[in-house]
Amino acid sequence: MKLSHLQRYVLGLGYAEKDKFGRGKILRFYDKVKRPPKLEDRVNIVTKSLERLIDRGFLIGYGMRTPKKWFIREIKLTAAGRKMARALQGKQVALPFK
Repeated sequence: MKLSHLQRYVLGLGYAEKDKFGRGKILRFYDKVKRPPKLEDRVNIVTKSLERLIDRGFLIGYGMRTPKKWFIREIKLTAAGRKMARALQGKQVALPFK
């Protein structure tokens, strides 16, 4: 299954936390990027990534859900998410050769 860098980062955070954690830690993903997107775009990107991970069964989202939108405040890994995070930590990262 293919996951984005942000989704891998979220799974890694969840594996390290071992309990619920907030969205503020996820937004730190963009501190390392040379040209990060605007803050409004970051929030939308993180929200969509979290929703996709929830739909795949890797996360549990805590917050409010309206008929049209999620308001996710905290997240937690499921058993499948822990298994995927453990598998991701075992994989070797490709070097960025040009």
